[in-house]
Order: sequence, then structure tokens, then C-alpha cells
Amino acid sequence: MNMIEIKSNPVIGACPHDCPDTCSLLTDVHDNKAIKVRGNPDHPQTAGILCNKVSKYTERTYSDHRITQPLKRIGPKGPNSRFEPISWDKAIGEIAQKLRAVAAEDPSHILPYSYAGTMGKVQGESMSSRFFNQLGATQLERTICSSAGTQALMYSMGGKVGMKVEQFANSKLIIIWGSNSITSNLHFWRYANQAKVKGAKLICIDPRRTETAEKCDVHLSINPGTDAALVFAVIRELVLNNAIDQDYIDKYTVGWELLKERAMHWTLERASQVCGLTIQEISEFAKDYSSIKTAAIRLNYGLQRSKGGGNAVRAIVSLPAVIGAWRYPCGGALLANSGRFPTDLQALQRPELLQGRTPPTVNMSTIGKVLNIKSHEHCFKTPFIKAMIVYNSNPVAVAPDSKQVTKGFAREDLFTVVLEHFQTDTADYADYILPATTQLEHWDIHSSYGHTDVLINKPAIAAVGECKPNTQIFRELAYAMGFEDLCFKEDDLTLCKQAFEKTLPQMSFDRLLEKGYYELEVSDAPYANGGFHTPSSRFEFFCEKLASLGEDPLPNYIPNYEQPHLDAKYPLAMISPPARNFLNSTFVNINAIHKSSDNQPYIEIHPKDAQERGIDEESYLEVFNDRGSYHCKAVITERTKPGLIVGLGIWWRKQGLNGTNINELTSQSLTDYGNGPTFYDCAVQVRPLLKAIT
Repeated sequence: MNMIEIKSNPVIGACPHDCPDTCSLLTDVHDNKAIKVRGNPDHPQTAGILCNKVSKYTERTYSDHRITQPLKRIGPKGPNSRFEPISWDKAIGEIAQKLRAVAAEDPSHILPYSYAGTMGKVQGESMSSRFFNQLGATQLERTICSSAGTQALMYSMGGKVGMKVEQFANSKLIIIWGSNSITSNLHFWRYANQAKVKGAKLICIDPRRTETAEKCDVHLSINPGTDAALVFAVIRELVLNNAIDQDYIDKYTVGWELLKERAMHWTLERASQVCGLTIQEISEFAKDYSSIKTAAIRLNYGLQRSKGGGNAVRAIVSLPAVIGAWRYPCGGALLANSGRFPTDLQALQRPELLQGRTPPTVNMSTIGKVLNIKSHEHCFKTPFIKAMIVYNSNPVAVAPDSKQVTKGFAREDLFTVVLEHFQTDTADYADYILPATTQLEHWDIHSSYGHTDVLINKPAIAAVGECKPNTQIFRELAYAMGFEDLCFKEDDLTLCKQAFEKTLPQMSFDRLLEKGYYELEVSDAPYANGGFHTPSSRFEFFCEKLASLGEDPLPNYIPNYEQPHLDAKYPLAMISPPARNFLNSTFVNINAIHKSSDNQPYIEIHPKDAQERGIDEESYLEVFNDRGSYHCKAVITERTKPGLIVGLGIWWRKQGLNGTNINELTSQSLTDYGNGPTFYDCAVQVRPLLKAIT
């Protein structure tokens, strides 16, 4: 077998994707071609290990389907849209001309739409934010993933902070709450496994029997959206069994007596009925949590995607304060640690370019409603959008209530520019597609929400074809628009330095370039003696800010918007967590990954529900509600529970049997905190469609 000789040293990079792990990468390069991407063995958090998705990153970069030149649409918008090549100069000139015309009427008619297609500080929101601030465009409220949980942490702990992830390796009890860690947080799972080998008990709380639940000692198959009810029942048991840490509560918390009063109404029987768990399951869980002080909770963002999701997060992160688990390095809870990174957003995004203007704001989770506003309904609060620039996102596939989203993007009077690697569902509705670079082709700098290291990403290869970094595309648009501020001339390496130059002066940028990562200085037990980031410096069961807003200052159980029951029109609950080898909609068109995901969309349904509906293993299904209809394969499995179906995603709409995906069914209703989406608060019905698809 002939082996390609790698003549150059591997290039240090960082994984750009929306995952807590933020791995350090090494890219082997030969003759300006990336041969292989692998985990950096010298980075303690990565330890040389990559997930199945990112280990195939070269296939994504060199895909035959990659867009490598600017394209202009010819003909109608939609899945069958056609494009022709256009030069960069002409594309930028025509786009700028259109944006100038719209801005002359009202810059609030222009909307950026982006999220975490890259988590990089530079290729994410730096030059693009400068561009839209200078323009005075409508601002985007970026809520689609984590805003409910983020706000919950702010109200209780003062920020997106928690225990250090590596300390889970020393915990005696690990509760994995709403997280399929094996598929979405692989490097945390390594620490959990180390603890298990040393005798720790692992409990998974998840409606679905995930790959992670199978590896844990206990699986609690909770009903979606009922997590806060379980917490209150556990707190009641802790009180009744004198298992609270009164000293920690008195010294380092606010509002305990009020929280306790609320919890005492939640008997085991009441929680059992709401949560779909047995009394014994809840009792045993409470007993475990009360008897092991070095208990650690790893929760994730799936559980906050329901009406009461923010309250659920507040309730869960209350538990370590009740038993004093924060006293120990390996006790406490972790949802995100991104609040520990002092990113200099002002330097990167230059909000002063707004020059005192206060543009309206649009919530990305309600983009379907926003794009279907009629021009005569335009007001300052909800602008009529005439032009969009979409980057680092695929809203036609990933935003809720996608029938409305698609209808909005299909408007002929909506001018749309999409920066992309592939012709996604959203790109089908573009007027211009501008080819963007992948992580192997540009500079960037990263923080993490799962660990506490800053990482650098160096370009490993020259850009493929005519692709350009997001930053360069916005520089060229700024020049064409006549923006003269010198900030639009700053290069990407300068932007990388600006991200932490003033806020982390102890970090040597030269050393970061050499090593690839910088470890923040974080105490092993940051809240052993209080010191939370709240106004009181205590953990706030009772939040004064919420009280001042006239809202409930304590966490509470808030039932889902859509509560299915047997005699309802839509009797099945539906959740749509990510498929093991997908990351939102990013990897679904990569052949090797496609094949490992059964090569087609499917719904998991419990044998009882399948039998009642005449569904067998050969069946194809129609899943439907008042919002839409989705056709897919049936997978009959006890991974799910009676009354619950699971649609693993996110497939592109064009890959669906009827040109839809799972988000045809989800709603634009918002969470209690943070105006987030309620993807896992969804009621549907299912019926067999066909025995075979030809």
C-alpha cells in the first residue's frame, strides 16, 4: 500500500462546531492539501480523540458538492432553483447596490441571520457585526439554542458558569440530565467513565433511552418538560430526611425558606403522575442524591427547549446549593462555562458604529412570523424585512415552524444573500450564494462552553476555489458600500488578537500560536465559599431582579404548551434531539456520515403506539399536527416510551420524502426565559403512510 508522505508539520486548529468540547485539532497537510484531521494529543481536554463527524472534516472541505464560486439565481426560488456563476466583483457590486437602495429607504428593512455554524469569535460575529452596526440594520436576537438556560443561570448564579468539567472524573455520583453525552459531549463522557471505573454511580435523566442512558447505572425516562417537578419532589425528600446542608444554605444562598415552602407541595405521588416516573424511581433518586455529597450534575440545553425550560434549569442548578455539593471540587453542576471567558465583544463588534441609533430587534426563533409580516403592518418594533444576509446558519431547515419560514423566504420581494459551503435548504432561496471558507482555510479564535481553554485556529490550507472567509466577504461589502472606518481594514490575525488582548493580558498570543490553547485560571471549587456572580454573591433561589419585573422570583414547574393525552387530537409528544452523527444540519450531506445514519429520516415510535396505529417495521409514516406534515420511515423501538415519538435530526427539507423535515411540526412559541424556541414542546399524531417508497 502506497502511503502519502507528510512533509510539513501538522497545523494547529480548533473545532468550530456547536459542541461543549471545542477540540484542539491537528491537520496533516501535503502539497497544500489537507490529508487528515485528528485530535491534538497534547491538549488535555481533547486527548487526541475526535468525534466521528469532525474526523471526516477533510471530506467536507473537498466535497464535490462544495460551492467554490459566487452564484446568482436565475429563475424562481425554491428546492429546484437554478444558479449561474458570477464574478466576485460583480456579485459584491450588485449586492451592495441593492443594500444601498434598501438602506436609503430604511436600514431596519435589512436583517442579518446567523448562529453557530462556526463558534469562532472572528468568523462568527466580528466583521459582520461591524458591517451591520455601521449600516444600522435590524439586530438579531440569537435565541435558537440556549437562551432560556442562559437566562436561568444568570438569575440563579449570575452567569454561564459551573464546575470544571475535568472534576467530574472524581465525583461519586454523576447525574447526566437531558444530555446524550456519548453523542454530543464525548470528552465529558471520558471523565464520567473514569469516575465510573472508580466506583461512581451514573444516573441519566432523559425521555429517550439514549446511547448514554444505556451505559449508565440508572435511566429515569422522564416526560418532556417536567424536570422542575422532579426537582421539587427531590428537594422535599431532602428536607424530610434532614439531608440538606443548612450551613451552606444560610451562608451562601438567598430565599431558601420560600423555595422549601414551594417544594413541600410536591409529594412523590404528585411528581410521579406529572413526570411519568414511578414513586420508587423518584424516591431512590432522592436517596442517592442525599447520601453522596460529591455529586455532580451535567445538564444540557435540550431540557430547556419547552415552555418552562428556563425554570427547569433554575430548579436543577438549585440542587447542589441545597446539599452543599458546591463545597467540593467534584460537586456541583455544569450547563455552560462560557461566562468565564472575558471576550472583548466591544473590540470585535464595534457597537459605537451605531452612532446612537437604536435599531429594532428580531427574534431568530420567530423568523417565520417576521418574514410573513405584510409591508403595511411594518412598525418600529417589528420591521418589514426586505433584505437578509444569512451566514453560519440554515434557517429554512433549523428554525421552528418551517412551513412559515419557507413561505417567508420564498417571497419574491425578499432579497437574500447566503454565505455557505453547500447549497442548503436556505441557499435554495438565495438571490446570491457566496462561497465561504471552512475551518481549515481561515484564522479564528475560540472559547468553549464545556471547558475553560482558549483555542487558536490557524489556516491549514489555502482557500479552495474562490472561497473567502466571512470576514473578507464583509470587508468587501463594506468597501463597496463606502464604509470608511479603518476597522473594516483590520485583518483576521488582528481580530484574533483583539478578542482577548485587553481582557486576558496574561495570555501570551505568541505562546497561544505555538501551543494551540491557553488554560484559564479557574478555582477547582469556585463556589465552596459562595462567591457566585449574582448581585448578592450568593446562589439566588429567590431572584430580586425577577421580583422587580413583577415575575415569579422562584423557580417553578411550568407545564408545556402542548400536553398530549389519549383522547386529544394530537395524543403523542414529540422531541427532536440531534442524531448521533449530525450536528444540527451541518453534516447531513456528507456521504460517510449519511450512511451511518440509516441514509434516510426516521421517527422512533414505541411498540405499543405502533401496534395501536397499524404500524410495522416496513411502514412509512405521516407525522402531523395543525402546523404541517412530515413523511419518514418508522423505527419501532423501546428506546422511546409510550406516548412519545422521537425524530432525530436535523435533516435538510429537500432530503425529506415530502420535502419537509421535523421542524414542519415545531412551533414558534417561546420559552419562559430568554425568548427561546420550544422544539421539545410539541404534540402530534402519527399514521402509516406507505409500505414502501419507490
